[in-house]
Amino acid sequence: MAKVIIEYDKCDGADCAECSDVCPMEVLVLKGDKIEIVDPDECSYCEVCMDVCPNDCIHIEDDF
Repeated sequence: MAKVIIEYDKCDGADCAECSDVCPMEVLVLKGDKIEIVDPDECSYCEVCMDVCPNDCIHIEDDF
């Protein structure tokens, strides 16, 4: 199984929030001024969030 990693030191949170806007499974959600990963088991690992992130702070890591 894989997991989504957010590098918060690089993330602009509410000033950007592109990832939460495009996440089809609503796994990445803006809460306050921070992006949070909710219900990660629902993630389809489509990598759309990685594609739109201007700061390259979202990664999908394999646990194999």
